[in-house]
Amino acid sequence: MDGKGGGVQSVTRALGLLRLLARSDEGHRVSDLAREAGLAVSTAHRLLTTLESEGFAQFDAEESLWHVGREAYAVGAAYAQRRNFVAPAMPYLRRLRDETRETANLGILDVDHLVTLSQVESREIVRAISPPGGRVPAFCSGMGKAILATWPDDQIADFAARTGFHPLTSRSHRGLGTAMEDIARIRSQGFAVDDEEHAPGLRCIAAVVWSETGEAACAISISALSARLSPEKFAFVGNKVARAAADLTARLGGHAPLSIS
Repeated sequence: MDGKGGGVQSVTRALGLLRLLARSDEGHRVSDLAREAGLAVSTAHRLLTTLESEGFAQFDAEESLWHVGREAYAVGAAYAQRRNFVAPAMPYLRRLRDETRETANLGILDVDHLVTLSQVESREIVRAISPPGGRVPAFCSGMGKAILATWPDDQIADFAARTGFHPLTSRSHRGLGTAMEDIARIRSQGFAVDDEEHAPGLRCIAAVVWSETGEAACAISISALSARLSPEKFAFVGNKVARAAADLTARLGGHAPLSIS
């Protein structure tokens, strides 16, 4: 199809391939990309070469692998730079990484998903990473739940009714009852825990960063293998994450509201 509908379809397919490329640094074979995208190999190859010509994809001829191109990074970086808390957050993320030896993350709530904007990777050989640009259902994310916990209860209930629950593991929330019990814990202890709710074997501890208007600007977190972040360490690590979030809040001139209900 060469008309308007065909052009829109091509754009949709090309963006789908770009998302697949972004999922791994290892590279992808065109046949694997075509299979995952539900496309013919010839169609996938045509779209990839178009993306390559514009700098959004890169082909490694020696390995016959496709990778994300420099322009995709530039577009993603521009999105992150629109948020004036990304650059100020980096020293606090590095401090968290050094204090805990785990990966530190910065994220925002975008519609119904938590989007990771920036990250400082752990120096451990085996580490937990959800790459920048990754999207996770809010109730499956430590950072997502930390932000939701700043909302009034009725707004959280409306959000859940509107977006639904999208469990990723057997430990993910599936209903408002358990989710609100979790929200109460987050408010009480000052940090949120993703206890293998995003991916089996991975845990995350997050705290919210407040804006100058007393609303959640973003959240920061530590993500780690469950074997290294046992429940016995939740309070210790959670306090470090909460302290870093408070320090970043102060750096941004933000403040918490008087109460949340």
